[in-house]
Amino acid sequence: MSDGTDSQERLIAPLPRITIQAFCETGGIADVIGAASGDRRMQKAHVKVQMGGAPAAVEAYRHSPTPNVIVLEFQGDRSGVLGSLDQLSSVCDAGTKVVVIGHVNDVILYRELIRRGVSEYLIAPVPVLDFIQAASDLFGSPGTEPLGRTIAVAGAKGGVGSSTVAHNLGWAIAKNLSSQTVIADLDIAFGTAGLDFNQDPPQGISEAIFAPDRLDANLVDRLLSKCSDNLSLLAAPAMLDRTTDLTETAVDGLIDILRASTPTIVLDVPHTWTAWAKRLLTSSDEIVLVATPDLASLRNVKNLFDLLRQARPNDSKPRVVLNQTGLPKRPEIAVAEFAKAIGTDIAAVLPFDAALFGTAANNGQMIAEVQPSGKHAEVFGQLGAAITGRSEPRRLRSGILDPLLSKLARRKAS
Repeated sequence: MSDGTDSQERLIAPLPRITIQAFCETGGIADVIGAASGDRRMQKAHVKVQMGGAPAAVEAYRHSPTPNVIVLEFQGDRSGVLGSLDQLSSVCDAGTKVVVIGHVNDVILYRELIRRGVSEYLIAPVPVLDFIQAASDLFGSPGTEPLGRTIAVAGAKGGVGSSTVAHNLGWAIAKNLSSQTVIADLDIAFGTAGLDFNQDPPQGISEAIFAPDRLDANLVDRLLSKCSDNLSLLAAPAMLDRTTDLTETAVDGLIDILRASTPTIVLDVPHTWTAWAKRLLTSSDEIVLVATPDLASLRNVKNLFDLLRQARPNDSKPRVVLNQTGLPKRPEIAVAEFAKAIGTDIAAVLPFDAALFGTAANNGQMIAEVQPSGKHAEVFGQLGAAITGRSEPRRLRSGILDPLLSKLARRKAS
């Protein structure tokens, strides 16, 4: 099973609500597909794995409709593979996609499979992520990456500043990397995104969550409040007229629509442990856990790490941001000790600065707007670049072009 080390380099689109049935000849491939079925990107797909290879598939579909995707493993030679596929074609419904997993690297076989309408040919052994990628590509445009990357930001406990981190992170990605970004404030009752960006939209994210029958791309577009050329906001209404004990899949439709239109979606996840909040964390492309250097945060981060490692075996570890470090007179766990205890490096450290963060919050500004050249703005910029895998555009220092332009002007005049 993959350890998730390459998940940052590969952004794999989640599969739609489809049915996949696999007919394997070896336990190894059956185990791979079984492991893949538990991956977060396949949580909407219904996967069934059985043994028997192509003969079992032909027998199974003689009197039953075929699923969206059939996966067949073959150990035999070229003629055996093609003969079995010809038999399957007689019972296969139109529109069913077929993925073949073989044990021979044979170009002629590959061409014959494609000519017969096979969607993909994989050569065993097949890593878990390779199988998920192949299944995902069946329902995406060839050669294109999925557009939307979701970044879930959550606090290890209340009051650690996870919303502040989420908002400044989203702002940094939109501003520094020129990436179209949406910040979705999911703390419906008490969210602060509207305050932090000095926005007061007439409608909020609750309009999309509480009315799933009306949810579509046009509604989401109307709910977005534009903060800048590259940054839009789905603000929370901060009203207590209804509770937020949502169903587990209540936010799925909204996330799917945002993924289809926006490269970067920052999810400001409230500090609560409900089925829908847990689902948001486990299904996001990237996770940022915000903590303070104290024992409660350390315990909660370790618990979250254990759960997420089990739920996301093919993904990288969450990134941990230590906020409010260096608070005067407060005993703290050292950054190095915190990192050692959770078994991973700390992604970012934000020193305590009451004046800076208080000014930004009261003025409805981001940290980089209050103090553009400060350390905190630099940390948010670096964190955004690391999460998205992109670097900031190179900027020339002020005045650096002046001598060059003067030299060109003199050369033109002469």
